[in-house]
Amino acid sequence: MINLSRDIHSLTEFKRNTNEFLQRLKQTKHPLVLTVNGKAELVVQDAESYQELLDAAELVETLKGIKIGLEQMQEGKGKKAEDFFHELFDKLDSSQ
Repeated sequence: MINLSRDIHSLTEFKRNTNEFLQRLKQTKHPLVLTVNGKAELVVQDAESYQELLDAAELVETLKGIKIGLEQMQEGKGKKAEDFFHELFDKLDSSQ
């Protein structure tokens, strides 16, 4: 989570003290918000934390897809698995 008093800095300050900021990123795992002319422009974070963020976003997208599928099933939309696989195998056979 971003700490507004500690994790927002100017891009100029980041350029001047890059090594210090990189060490802080690795230790705290907190992203930094970098400003240009007083306006937030960039977010910088360590690679491990970014990968965790990507993994969490992928999980959310998967869960949203499952939720949509369950809602469609409850509404009577969709196909039986058996019918779906028959159609899939028919398409695969015809494409060869």
